[in-house]
Amino acid sequence: MKYGYVRLGAASPAIKVANCTYNADRIIETIQKSQENECDLLVFPELCVTGYTCGDLFLQNCLLRSAEQETLRIAESTKGIPCIVVIGLPVAAGANLYNAAAVIYDGNICGIVPKENIPNYSEFYEMRHFTPYQNNGTETSVFFGGAQIPCGRLLFDCTEALEDFKFGIEICEDLWIRNPPSGLLAEAGALILCNLSASNEIVGKREYRKTLAAAHSGRNICTYLYSDAGTYESTSDMVFSGHKFIYENASLLAESELFEDGSILFADTDLQALRKERRALSTFTESIGEIRTMPIPFKKKNHKQLLRCYEKTPFVPSKESERENRCAEILNMQAYALRKRLVHTNANTAVIGLSGGLDSTLALLVTARAFDIERFNRKRIRCITMPCFGTTDRTYRNACRLCEEIGATLEEIDIKESVLCHFKDIGQDPALHDVTYENAQARERTQVLMDYANKTGGIVIGTGDLSELALGWATYNGDHMSMYAVNASIPKTLVRYLVKYYADISGDVLKAVLYDILDTPVSPELIPPQDGKISQKTEDLVGPYELHDFFLYYFQRYGFSPDKIYFIAKKAFQETYGDEVILKWLRIFLRRFFLQQFKRSCMPDGPKVGTVSLSPRGDLRMPSDADPAIWLADLSQYDF
Repeated sequence: MKYGYVRLGAASPAIKVANCTYNADRIIETIQKSQENECDLLVFPELCVTGYTCGDLFLQNCLLRSAEQETLRIAESTKGIPCIVVIGLPVAAGANLYNAAAVIYDGNICGIVPKENIPNYSEFYEMRHFTPYQNNGTETSVFFGGAQIPCGRLLFDCTEALEDFKFGIEICEDLWIRNPPSGLLAEAGALILCNLSASNEIVGKREYRKTLAAAHSGRNICTYLYSDAGTYESTSDMVFSGHKFIYENASLLAESELFEDGSILFADTDLQALRKERRALSTFTESIGEIRTMPIPFKKKNHKQLLRCYEKTPFVPSKESERENRCAEILNMQAYALRKRLVHTNANTAVIGLSGGLDSTLALLVTARAFDIERFNRKRIRCITMPCFGTTDRTYRNACRLCEEIGATLEEIDIKESVLCHFKDIGQDPALHDVTYENAQARERTQVLMDYANKTGGIVIGTGDLSELALGWATYNGDHMSMYAVNASIPKTLVRYLVKYYADISGDVLKAVLYDILDTPVSPELIPPQDGKISQKTEDLVGPYELHDFFLYYFQRYGFSPDKIYFIAKKAFQETYGDEVILKWLRIFLRRFFLQQFKRSCMPDGPKVGTVSLSPRGDLRMPSDADPAIWLADLSQYDF
């Protein structure tokens, strides 16, 4: 698939224990059915050709011979089907009997991977039948189906068709041990790890195996595809549920229900995102070492539809409970970071320019929490409201009410005359509402705040957010500057949820004030109001913040190309914005992101709270004069 997506499938078909012919029929049916969803890599459970629970029947030649014959029939059935299939079966090699996985593509068995770690405890007695594979290079192939088949710890390489498409295999218990073989496979370059399993169901085991796989996929920065034996295994002593799931870098992409018969679990994994993550971590290195690579002549398909979903607000969890926990955590991170700066500087006051807008509101809420942590008197928080040409009654009133409810000290400093005096000094016509008219106000406010902080022995708390930094939507040496920027890594879409969370845990009066602030249009209020209402709406000028935050997340977090960002944005916002609108604002985002880097290069300190930050001292070391041409060219194919 284009953009680095691979469609994965996990299947647990109905079987009959020890009836290889019946099981092969079900496996073949499942393979064919998977192509209705254009599956690229399909994984079946451990020993699915025979059934996991055959016991001493594994020592019967009749069963082993049937398993071999039916595996060849399964392989033959895949001719012309553009899907890699991984099945579990017993494989005899002289005196050894391996619990193994066979990788099949287009009629051929590409390799056999034996299980390395054989459980022999509690209800498991595999050592009675199977030999643990020793990856020491002595047995590099097995005679199977009349041919020598590569055997061992193998890396399967499909990169001829799709960049980064490499996968490895481990079997059930291999995941449970201290150092699973998949760690070495990941180090060798595997971005997908497949686990064929027969893990019986007991109370609590579902979450345990998910925890193992999630941690493993995160540690190895890979996708972990798990397929468990189904409900038709023998229930003499155990019960199996057919549990299937797919994790991508510790995030759950898809999961089946327990005891769900016959279904196939599908998900699209993003190899480009995984590769970028590995490249970004200097502690993650790749080295082939002793692992052999098996090329597979995989033929790439162009899938009709992308299965995975993209949330409109990637910075904000979609589940309410998770969102509340996230908000509480972030507010604490901001507050404790500010507490440290206040204590370190021996600040007598914290000075905030309070506009009655979202960003300054959040900064005040964070500051109040920091003061509470250190048991400082909130009266030492000095909120400065600075009315000027664009200030409306609504925002002014909300600023005053908010300050009162928080218990901070409010100071009003009207800056109109100062700005007009400055206009006279530089020959600016006050009737001309240009960039000078606007920025002069922002710079005057910053001067007032800085001088007031000096006067009261305090520090200026910055209010600007991550979205504004990304777009350069700040006046250089105006609201761009502060002494500590508590919102520096909080995008606008998240600011809104943080304020709402604080409102919902507050008393009625404060809650009402905060909700009115939430309902107020986002504006710098630098242009005179019309009929007493805000005339300058930020999103009319720079575009919807939900789009820009979406662009920023995938541009900075995963390094996606603009073409790919446009592709997934269309899917995420298909019911909100037309394709032309998305493309327009994406181009504007790219231009502004590059051209406004000079503002970020000298931004003040501020705490990093998420995976995306634009600090020049940390996450974004970028020249201020980098050219956006090749990024914009990536979108040149689209013309409306």
